[in-house]
Amino acid sequence: AIYIELHYIFASVWGHKLYTLYGILLIAFLMLVIVTAFITVALTYFQLAIEDHRWWWRSFFSGGATGLFVYTYCFFYYFGRSGMFGFLQTSFFFGYML
Repeated sequence: AIYIELHYIFASVWGHKLYTLYGILLIAFLMLVIVTAFITVALTYFQLAIEDHRWWWRSFFSGGATGLFVYTYCFFYYFGRSGMFGFLQTSFFFGYML
């Protein structure tokens, strides 16, 4: 679900298409935040249960994996779907997505 919403968002921002499903976008965003929070809490609990004293870095990276997924999709969208090329478009796209 998140993959499809990201496609529509990028198509509306970078492809000059109109995006009209704001309610569904809000629901998908809330689901993404809730699932990320639950997975982070569960993985942190598992680290604490085995008494790992370096649990804070793994808890940070388990939540940050969602951001990594979105940025990886940026690469896929830029090179596979957008049709953009050139230094200025590349720097503007990835600078904006950062």
